[in-house]
Amino acid sequence: MPTIEVDGLAINYDVPGEGEPLLLIPYTSADHACYAFQLPAYTEHFSCNAIDLPGSGESDKPAGPYSTERYAEQVAAFPGAIGVERAHVAGTSLGGAVVMHLAARHPRRVRSLSLHSAWHVSDSYLKAVVEQWRTLASALPTVADVVVAGIFPWCFTPELYVERPELFETLVGFGRSRPAQPVHAFVAQIDADVAHDATGALGEIDVPTLITFARATSSARRASPSRSGAARRERAGGLRPPVARRAARGSRDLQPRDARFPTPCRR
Repeated sequence: MPTIEVDGLAINYDVPGEGEPLLLIPYTSADHACYAFQLPAYTEHFSCNAIDLPGSGESDKPAGPYSTERYAEQVAAFPGAIGVERAHVAGTSLGGAVVMHLAARHPRRVRSLSLHSAWHVSDSYLKAVVEQWRTLASALPTVADVVVAGIFPWCFTPELYVERPELFETLVGFGRSRPAQPVHAFVAQIDADVAHDATGALGEIDVPTLITFARATSSARRASPSRSGAARRERAGGLRPPVARRAARGSRDLQPRDARFPTPCRR
């Protein structure tokens, strides 16, 4: 897989598919492979630039601090580094938090925006959940163990655990097969999650935006209509809805809690 230098760091990425460029930003602890369920649909229409954020996958893993704002600046430099002027941009969870800042600060880089299980500001509930992961990281042998024990229960429904244990074990094996994330980088990403605040950025987002969340997610409490920012200006000009729906159908049996494998937005 290719790497490119951005902000003095080696960034690893994959480029499957052909068509207009689509930049895919992963979630906490994950590398570019977290989009494996969506790629079969996306690659029919897009050249998918799926990256490993600094601190994850095979990209460099500097010491902290990390922040969603700094990540946004690094992601903003990526398209130009590979010869792409503008791209459709999609982010899941932490990736969605990052690309809010990206779209607000660098609108000329973003053709459309897709936010999957994203949040605009970390409240006390989210902080309490994420801080559990920090505690587990100090007690378990590897970050992969933290993901399986602490993050997966927030991603998948009880039905998946009980009724499809073979699929769950496949997902566990897939997660453990990915490049190991060092604890310092995982904790630095947790710091970025906890500190995230894009309240001031929302009103500056003026590109076609698609927002999705899973029907069984705790983040559905945030899904009431918004009268400001990106939600107010949501338009059907981003990733075409049929493409988004097809990508979601590829993983609908997982019935995720946290849209790390996004399902269609229901209004």
